[in-house]
Amino acid sequence: MQFNKIWLAGLALLGWLVVNGLAQHRASGSADFLSELEKEVVQELNLVRKDPRRYATYLEKMKVYYDGKVIKRPNRPYVQTQEGLKAVEEAIHFLRAAKPLTPFRVSPGMSRAARDHVQSQGPQGAIGHKGSDGSEPADRVNRYGKWIRTIGENIAYGSEDARDIVLGLIVDDGVTDRGHRKNIFNPSFQVIGVACGSHKVYQTMCVITFAGGFSEKRRR
Repeated sequence: MQFNKIWLAGLALLGWLVVNGLAQHRASGSADFLSELEKEVVQELNLVRKDPRRYATYLEKMKVYYDGKVIKRPNRPYVQTQEGLKAVEEAIHFLRAAKPLTPFRVSPGMSRAARDHVQSQGPQGAIGHKGSDGSEPADRVNRYGKWIRTIGENIAYGSEDARDIVLGLIVDDGVTDRGHRKNIFNPSFQVIGVACGSHKVYQTMCVITFAGGFSEKRRR
């Protein structure tokens, strides 16, 4: 029997949120600057925003793999969760009741900010929202433009599968306030940046930065 060292329904998850009053926004809808995994994460996030009831069916299919609080999927390491099926059932109920939202636009600048954090944490095996230079998410985003109205950040460690990443964030096992799910379904968030890369401890990490809007800094 092999247990995965990754926690919280297969992912180590961290969420961060700040609200502020600013004006104006602009973000590019192009995704040429993203890797394939990053593009898939964006697609999954927009799918669950547009059709939450459909996404609930994916969680329904996951239920058969739970043995108490352990997820036992074929050809994968076992995963120890904190809440077991209770969190999954709660997430399914949420998705079935959720109203569809507009899809996210993807910002090149916000994605570069997310990549800064991946490159800062990954080689060290660090976790958390504070960068090795002491930066917080808002600081990193503001290097590449200006975030507007509200800003947040989700981080998932330990999965190279986009759907697993998003499902883990939605279930939010062990996170009392379901903050990662709230970020995904926050109607005030309209723009995201995404960056995924290697991590010394968890093998993979994925940073998703959210904002009400974003004014891109012109690149020289």
